[in-house]
Amino acid sequence: MGQWRSPDGLLVEAIILDDRPLLRVSHQVNGRTYLRGYCATVSELAVHGVDLAELVEDPSLDHL
Repeated sequence: MGQWRSPDGLLVEAIILDDRPLLRVSHQVNGRTYLRGYCATVSELAVHGVDLAELVEDPSLDHL
């Protein structure tokens, strides 16, 4: 699975929920993480304020 971050603290994660592949969108503010929602397609990310051009793959998963 992958994780991508935006400069303003948004985190997009590819997950499996109830046997369905989804994208989970959360926002990190002052050390806390808040769930924004789930998306079935990449095009739905815009509803949650995600700009695809700003996303950077999270390197912390490289060791897995």
